[in-house]
Amino acid sequence: MRLLATLLLSFLLSVPALRAQIVNISPADDTVNSDSIRQAFDSGPYFGLYKDNYFIFGPPVGQKISKDNTNIKFQISIAQRLTKSTLPLGTYLFLFYTQKCFWNILENSMPMTDLNFNPGIGLTKPLFVRNRFVGKVNLILEHESNGRDGTASRSWNRISLGGNIMIGPQLTVHGKFWIPIIDGMENKDILDYCGIYQVGTQFTTLNERFGVAVSLVKRKGWRLNYNTIIELNYRIFKRDNQYLFLQYYNGYGEGLLAYKEFHSMLRIGLGIKPRLFSDF
Repeated sequence: MRLLATLLLSFLLSVPALRAQIVNISPADDTVNSDSIRQAFDSGPYFGLYKDNYFIFGPPVGQKISKDNTNIKFQISIAQRLTKSTLPLGTYLFLFYTQKCFWNILENSMPMTDLNFNPGIGLTKPLFVRNRFVGKVNLILEHESNGRDGTASRSWNRISLGGNIMIGPQLTVHGKFWIPIIDGMENKDILDYCGIYQVGTQFTTLNERFGVAVSLVKRKGWRLNYNTIIELNYRIFKRDNQYLFLQYYNGYGEGLLAYKEFHSMLRIGLGIKPRLFSDF
């Protein structure tokens, strides 16, 4: 699977570029220019989507499918701008919140086995080159935990620096690096599984109906050990931001409770994406 992800990433990096981001541009806007981006940032407080929002269902790959290993995974992710005025260096202060859940609907009583809470606060800076919007940079203090106690408790914090750069009209590349602050007594080795940085790319077709995203999360150590996420999305209606969404996850750390367990999962369902590039 590492070879597949590497080949796909190499292919995507050879194509033109994608459109996506936290600022909400009306679907009626066929062009995204620097003035519209600046206006969207300056007309706050702004509330909208942060990362992809999705509701997907599916089984493991390479295993016998059963009610114990086939589940729903859903994610809700939003952002709220906290200041009306632009801060120094052309930055904006945002509150971020992402929640991810694993729901075993095929089991008796349909338990939600793992809920991950990921709030954060930080600065966002839109990037302009020669009056052209090319992406943004985020500096965020974030916390992630599963809200449990005892031996099931999982918790860590990080100061993360991430960026999204639009290479062209259809292709965006992204990266995120973090300084971890691990306070959870039951997950001191979390970097061995959930990683120390991530990189990836997003590609969409010229008509913006079909898109592909690949993310690689580097686990701690010198080996080429990555958690790989490949996502395909197809816009159901031309002017909507609702997508038929397929996600393949291969690696560790998909959820906090079982972060040490290896998962290779293929799920499909509905996705809702920001109008510009998604964050990761």
